[in-house]
Amino acid sequence: MKILFITDLYPVNWDEKTTPKTLLSFVQEWEKQGHSVDVIKPNFIFNSFLRGKPFYKTGQYGNVLNINYWTPFWLDVKRKWPALLSSCPPDTLIIAHMPSGILFADKLGLPFVAGVHNSDLEILTNPLYKFHFRKRLKKALDNAKAIACRSFVIRDKLLKLYPEYEHKTFTAPSGINEEIINQNVHTLNRDNIKVLTCANFKKRKNIDKVIEACKGLEGFELTVIGEGKERKRLEKIDKNVKFTGWLSHDEVLAKMRESDIFILPSVAETFGMVYLEAMSQGCITIGTINDGIDGIIQNKENGFLTLPISNEIRKILLNIKNMDDDSLKTLRYNSFQTIKKYTSKQCADEYLQQIFKIL
Repeated sequence: MKILFITDLYPVNWDEKTTPKTLLSFVQEWEKQGHSVDVIKPNFIFNSFLRGKPFYKTGQYGNVLNINYWTPFWLDVKRKWPALLSSCPPDTLIIAHMPSGILFADKLGLPFVAGVHNSDLEILTNPLYKFHFRKRLKKALDNAKAIACRSFVIRDKLLKLYPEYEHKTFTAPSGINEEIINQNVHTLNRDNIKVLTCANFKKRKNIDKVIEACKGLEGFELTVIGEGKERKRLEKIDKNVKFTGWLSHDEVLAKMRESDIFILPSVAETFGMVYLEAMSQGCITIGTINDGIDGIIQNKENGFLTLPISNEIRKILLNIKNMDDDSLKTLRYNSFQTIKKYTSKQCADEYLQQIFKIL
């Protein structure tokens, strides 16, 4: 099958630190299954600079066609890539993610599937977008043949806004490489519980809440992985916290294997692959209530969900410390059973199957 994947949330080069590779994972899995996939990266230049993304000239980069636009896709978007359009057979499956990808796809006048992220919800609900982009995005979602929501929470929020989409909406979470799953976990040392968090240091990640929760907590050792403008402020909260700076993906996984608990109480998260990775390495994993990973993590069954409040986080940490061995074994067992359902291959398969059911 021919698939045309349209999104600006896609790395042109493998070493891009600021571009998540979650959508790349879908494309790679579909290619392994024998599908032919072309990628269009429609880049609204102003938005690219605003978000601090790397800039590339218009052109072909492997299977990625990067196309720069000064205006947010008001004019004829097809004039810049007639050759690629003409090479697509009539039954090409067009999948578009993120607001720019969805708006771009809607301009083609062809059937497409819309992949909805947290940024789409922002446009649909934030008053700043009321007079223009919201109407355009709503029209595009009306025209989409199916809508793939990147988490259970995003699907719930979208259907509260537009319940009429119920018949064509499904959840399309990402998955991890099953080769990294590690079930050889160490026993919890209640006298020295190792807590880990990992993120770009942005305010919405709430790393400060984790540090405050662990500060002065006897028997807990906190390590923070990441970098960002917030680092100096975060380091001042507690001098006993270990900051590693930025680490490679393999190094992060190694730190997870050494740790007992992983926590990231971030908000406005589309999904959060880091939670699945932590679960795959044997960490007792804590996410945020009613945010990206909620729905995969079931509170107190295969992990924990918290409000992004220091006192609430502290209560959960103490609760874990006081859990009996059988309860801990059950929770970790449930966590591994969950992660086996969310491999990149299974999630990519399910994505296409859900589309076929609707179409």
